Amino acid sequence: MTGPPANAALLLLADSRLPAGGHAHSGGLEPAATAGAVRDLATLADFLRGRLATAGLVAAGLAAASVSGDRAALDAEADARTPSPAQRRASRAQGRALLRAARAAWPHPDLDGLTAPHHPVVLGAVVHVVGGDAGQAAAIAAYASVTGPASAAVRLLGLDPLGVQRVLADLAVRIDAVAASAAETVRAGGLPAASAPALDLLAEIHQQADLRLFES
Repeated sequence: MTGPPANAALLLLADSRLPAGGHAHSGGLEPAATAGAVRDLATLADFLRGRLATAGLVAAGLAAASVSGDRAALDAEADARTPSPAQRRASRAQGRALLRAARAAWPHPDLDGLTAPHHPVVLGAVVHVVGGDAGQAAAIAAYASVTGPASAAVRLLGLDPLGVQRVLADLAVRIDAVAASAAETVRAGGLPAASAPALDLLAEIHQQADLRLFES
């Protein structure tokens, strides 16, 4: 490890202020809000629980595996688990943005070898570079899978930020459980493969929208 102590570096990676483009993506929240599926704190909580159990679980598993695994193979696994072309483009765009920020913060040969991988694959590689482990990579990925859409909900729907924070606090135990489950699956030699067809459909609809605030 050549960077700062791992705990502080991992906090930086999980921080929404990391200049990695996360503010431009809603994780499917914008099309869900447009469709009326998310309209208040209760429906936001439902959306986040579903996203965490599907896309969040898959991202956590890929990030955990990427800490020490074959990243080219994991990138192909990410493609296989992302049937929506719009979601694949969004994941790679976020991966490129994270890679750019990480190379500036923690220059390392492991990052130089990556080209345009999916976001969780980059995340796992960066966690490795800063001295973190698979469980920590899974935790950051699971956490980010709900905090990004929650932040987008405040901007899109004008929800009370304190209420949204309560929703996230109520999800904390689930976030830990999803991260632990993903890391355990990877330790056992597997990868999570949960699917979310509704998110896939919403992502494709969102790409056709004439007016949108977020890229995804």
